[in-house]
Amino acid sequence: MSEPVEPEESRIELPWQRFVAIGDSFTEGLGDPSADSPGGLRGWADRFAEVLGGYDGDFAYANLAVRGKLIRQVTEEQLEPALDLRPDLVSVSAGGNDVIRPGGDPDAIAEQLEYLLRRIRSTGATAIVFTGVDTGFQPVFRSIRGRVAIYNENVRKVAQRHDCVVVDQWALEELQDQRYWADDRLHLNALGHHTIARAALDALGVPHGLTPLDPPPLPAQTWRQARKGDAVWAKEHLVPWVIRRLKHVSSGDHVEPKRPEPGYPGGPAQTGVR
Repeated sequence: MSEPVEPEESRIELPWQRFVAIGDSFTEGLGDPSADSPGGLRGWADRFAEVLGGYDGDFAYANLAVRGKLIRQVTEEQLEPALDLRPDLVSVSAGGNDVIRPGGDPDAIAEQLEYLLRRIRSTGATAIVFTGVDTGFQPVFRSIRGRVAIYNENVRKVAQRHDCVVVDQWALEELQDQRYWADDRLHLNALGHHTIARAALDALGVPHGLTPLDPPPLPAQTWRQARKGDAVWAKEHLVPWVIRRLKHVSSGDHVEPKRPEPGYPGGPAQTGVR
């Protein structure tokens, strides 16, 4: 477990008092279950907000992200509700579901992202965006690595144009380790979300006590056991995903945001992996 924010650090006055997160499953927190968290999920945004909450008892946090959403849906369903909450800090992670779909166009995604960021920055709020993870280590997603790279360059370009903070997931070597990913191989686990929370705090220059964590050792596997594991994964996760695409349904259909209203996220005692 990581160390909490030190008392002398907690006296630092941060420039943000209301954080709103929008996006898809990455920001909702899939892969990081927690019975104590709203919706049964914690995730990087909760962990990040808990650290910020440790600096200010009046700090408030809302999370409108919903799994499975495309960037167009994030724009149509989450942007205005987020701005209505009058945040001074907004995280936007959208476009990942578009990129991994066959025919996903990184340039079209960038146009939508630019609209999102322009609207957010016009309010004076600080905006945080994320590049995609380097998918080269994932056999199933290795073929879209070039598309993700183009998407990332577009994210950096748009972010620079609108003076946004970029969290560079592509550069996080820890995320090339399968032990940072959930069983579905698509979402980060608790270790992965902890890593993103650290990276987001670092990108904003916020002092924190979240330390790098060592993942458990990989269990020894024979070739046959590894292939059996691949078959189980395909049956339980890949095939349902393909079927949803064919039926034009989303895992986020009928799912409501887990933190629709701003509230205090918790304090330093909640900043570690548990």
